[in-house]
Parts: sequence; structure tokens; C-alpha cells
Amino acid sequence: MLIKVSGKVQHVGFRACTKRIATSFGIGGRVANCRDGTVEITATGDQAILEKFVAMLYECPRAVITEIETEDLDPLFYSDFMVVREIGHE
Repeated sequence: MLIKVSGKVQHVGFRACTKRIATSFGIGGRVANCRDGTVEITATGDQAILEKFVAMLYECPRAVITEIETEDLDPLFYSDFMVVREIGHE
């Protein structure tokens, strides 16, 4: 699943919070800042778990989420969940 999160989500610990939630659910993938101020998450796992994961993103302290867009992707394999500084700088 590709998830794009808009709002005040950079420089507030949102990527670290996302990683904690993903790890607790056993989700693989990555989270990265985008140059437009949004955060992009690629997450793999059971659909029901991914839906719970997306709902939990609103619980991240200091982040002010105004919109979450999701898009289904072909299954990708990630052995763990990584925090990436910025898209294109892995």
C-alpha cells in the first residue's frame, strides 16, 4: 500500500512514530519525507492490519494530519520497516 500523509508531518517525529507503529504490527516497508512537505509510506502486510496501521497514524504526537491518501500497490517485499530521510536519498 502506498500512503501519502499531508499536514504538519515533517520535523515533528512523525517518521519515527510511523516506524514504531509499523513494527508493532509486523508491517514491512519504508517512510520518507517528500520535498513538497508530505510524507510517503510504503507498507506491506495483511489488508486488515494495514487499515489499522493507517488509522493509528493519527495517534502520532505533535503531527497534525490533514489528509491521508492510500493506493494499493503490487505486493513488495521488505524484511523490516525503514526510515528514509527523503525520497530519492535512500
